[in-house]
Amino acid sequence: MNAKMNKLMLAATLLLSAAGVTHAEKADSSKPTQITFDQLDADDVKQIKTFTGNVVLTRGTLLMKSPKAVVTEDPEGYQYVVLTSGPGVQANFRQKLDGPGDQWVEGKADRIEYDGKTELVKLFAKAQIKKLEGSKVASQVDGEFISYDSRKEFFAVKNTSSGDSKVGGGQSTMVIQPSNKQLAPAPAAAPAPTTQPAPGK
Repeated sequence: MNAKMNKLMLAATLLLSAAGVTHAEKADSSKPTQITFDQLDADDVKQIKTFTGNVVLTRGTLLMKSPKAVVTEDPEGYQYVVLTSGPGVQANFRQKLDGPGDQWVEGKADRIEYDGKTELVKLFAKAQIKKLEGSKVASQVDGEFISYDSRKEFFAVKNTSSGDSKVGGGQSTMVIQPSNKQLAPAPAAAPAPTTQPAPGK
């Protein structure tokens, strides 16, 4: 990787930090997982379940949707989810963030991998992640690969869907909206006191 690309990746990391990303809702990890679907194929020996058709996975505030989802459970009970898109429909997820206010993170891609143990989300191909404050988009990043670690408040954006950055592989885009503090008008200057003529003059 050349020096120019290193500087660009460092700048993107700093911008994402400046966007004020916070932790995902901590209570979600202890909530049960509910999945709705049209069809299920389950292998109890390998602990692999394949859901197809309008799949919706919900766990606390975490919401995932896709035409197909493969859920694997490890011996410790942690779930690993792979969501894949269908014709004209991308996989997507949404989760509330801890902290003050109504803050959310949402993303979409052709494939999304979610590791329930590390709470790491990987988005492959035509990936996009937004941070929302209510219905307002506070920041948005688009790229071929985005990795989002909700525990460490860290994003990584690469310019190929393999998860590697390559020279000539294309560019990613980030938009950060002005904060409310920056938009606040400056306080009005106090009017100058008026002088009154002295009595008898």
